[in-house]
Amino acid sequence: MDALFDRHQSTLASALKAAQERGYWSAYPEIPSGKIYGETAKDDGLASYNARLAKPFDLPDHPGTGKVGTEVSPFGSALGITYPASDASTLVAASQTAAPAWAIATVKTRTGICLEVLTRLNHLSFEIANAVMHTTGQAFAMAFQAGGPHAQDRGLEAVAYAFAEMTRTPAQAVWIKPQGKAESIVLQKHWRVVPRGVSLVIGCQTFPTWNSYPGLFASLATGNTVIVKPHPGAILPLAITISVIRQVLAEEGFDPNIALLAADAPGAEITRDLVENDAVRIIDYTGSSSFGDWVRKNAGEAKVYTEEAGVNSIVVAATDDFAGMCANLAFSLSLYSGQMCTAPQNIYVPRSGIDTNEGHKSFDDVARGVAAAIDDLLADPARAAGVCGAIANPATLGRIEKARSLGTLIRDSAPINAGDTRTATPLVLGVDADQTNAHEEERFGPIAFIVAVADASDGIVKAASLARRKGAITAALYDTDGTRIEDAVDAFCAAGVNLSINLTGGIFVNQSAAFSDFHVTGANPAGNASLTDAAFVANRFRIVMWRQPKAA
Repeated sequence: MDALFDRHQSTLASALKAAQERGYWSAYPEIPSGKIYGETAKDDGLASYNARLAKPFDLPDHPGTGKVGTEVSPFGSALGITYPASDASTLVAASQTAAPAWAIATVKTRTGICLEVLTRLNHLSFEIANAVMHTTGQAFAMAFQAGGPHAQDRGLEAVAYAFAEMTRTPAQAVWIKPQGKAESIVLQKHWRVVPRGVSLVIGCQTFPTWNSYPGLFASLATGNTVIVKPHPGAILPLAITISVIRQVLAEEGFDPNIALLAADAPGAEITRDLVENDAVRIIDYTGSSSFGDWVRKNAGEAKVYTEEAGVNSIVVAATDDFAGMCANLAFSLSLYSGQMCTAPQNIYVPRSGIDTNEGHKSFDDVARGVAAAIDDLLADPARAAGVCGAIANPATLGRIEKARSLGTLIRDSAPINAGDTRTATPLVLGVDADQTNAHEEERFGPIAFIVAVADASDGIVKAASLARRKGAITAALYDTDGTRIEDAVDAFCAAGVNLSINLTGGIFVNQSAAFSDFHVTGANPAGNASLTDAAFVANRFRIVMWRQPKAA
């Protein structure tokens, strides 16, 4: 049963080493190249995706009393795929039936199966990319990277952490306690990893695999059965994932219901029923703070791991590369039309302006520089489509319309000339921090505020305070003053938000690298967990002991 573990042991060893050293490492190449994945991989992936359209999704022996499926691509067409659907109690019962054999499987067996699943998912990266693209609105290149290799890296990272934590305690030991002149007490002690039970993963529409894989694989590796509840608008990427998991489980002699898909329809979601089921012992949730609050209040004794809303901020104090800064900000604001939990919303700029390598720049100069950089980035419609992608949820367009009245218009949002695709470029507004708090609410989508503040220190204080109060996943600073940079590091660390300093070129505040960057800290309202650290996996199981006198 450990053949899969032996097959993938070198990958696991490299992942453990990378997580310890925190340098760059990836198990799964992010470049969608035929030289890496095979010359026909792209065409084969598209063909596999197209073959799934307008028909039932095949999940052999999956519980199902009906069919659901209403996915519509933000690029214009309905997928027409239906999925097996069941009520919450049926899914939980099937999960519980499958649980005992999985719970007593060895750590190596479970780890090996998870590693094999990730390898097979990697081979399906082009198909998954098309599935992610047409359910989320991500452009193909981003869908490939974020939906495929980057998500797989995050899953592998969770498996590696889980393996490290489960093997930290030995399986057995001889315990000898001296008794002076009397004979020593000698006990044989054993320890077993015992999972918590049924795990529920609640997926989001914008990053269905990237946000779901850490919890999914952390729970599987630690012996919990898993029910994955996708967003009704983005079922396919997780259905493919569950299909692969079930296939590997069956091949290895396990009940495939260890992994289940809880597909549902808009307006008839079964999420609440699953959360309230007492058998569900672990919940991973990505989504709005309002529903996150409900999950925490109604999850009973389940351990809840969340990533929720936050307001990400950038403080512009000074720069020695004004053009590079503006270009970097333009890309960060435009990427996937701001539909990322890491996308910046607020840019704090001193009212008196900033010092730059191009001389002093007024507040208006900075605002115009950012707007001009966005215009330059998106001038070519083809490139604009590749950067911005499509709008996943029509409600985002309504949010943009309402936001136009919240400040002085610096740059208006507009659709990209892309046929039936639902698109929007960044809306940039100017506000004064002393006159409004409109910028202190999350405005999910391509909406940004350039916020006037007294000075750079005031911007740091306001951004850090907002992170503490409302949550933030990312923060950034542009500055040339070493002392002020140190003060900002202290302020944002205290606010529990990861800080990027003076990013220009090809690295952006939106990006989070597996094995190096902890995504979310769990230290402010943007989420109570971090992807991926020891705390994210260690409480998904307990260590139980039995002991007895050792025979002579």
